Amino acid sequence: MIKIQEPSRPWEIVHMDWTTGLPPGGDRSYNAFLVIFYRFSKTPIFSPCHKDDTAMDTALLIWNRATSWTVIFTSIISDRDPKFTSALWKNLQPTI
Repeated sequence: MIKIQEPSRPWEIVHMDWTTGLPPGGDRSYNAFLVIFYRFSKTPIFSPCHKDDTAMDTALLIWNRATSWTVIFTSIISDRDPKFTSALWKNLQPTI
């Protein structure tokens, strides 16, 4: 098991997890939630999404929801596969 580093400042490290299996709801028939959790402050952000969202969809969601009121983070911790996380970072880089 890899030891997770402790953040040295707020908004530096975020954890992401998806809650899926929800009944469709809202005007866009969302069926999942992306939970973004800031490790330093333990602040959660809940964003409706779709369980089959791509890395690009997730990058846009993070950019619009998580970075709209704070600085950009330097580390993402997720249980998605490394290919998804890599694609997520590639999609976020042009927006930074």
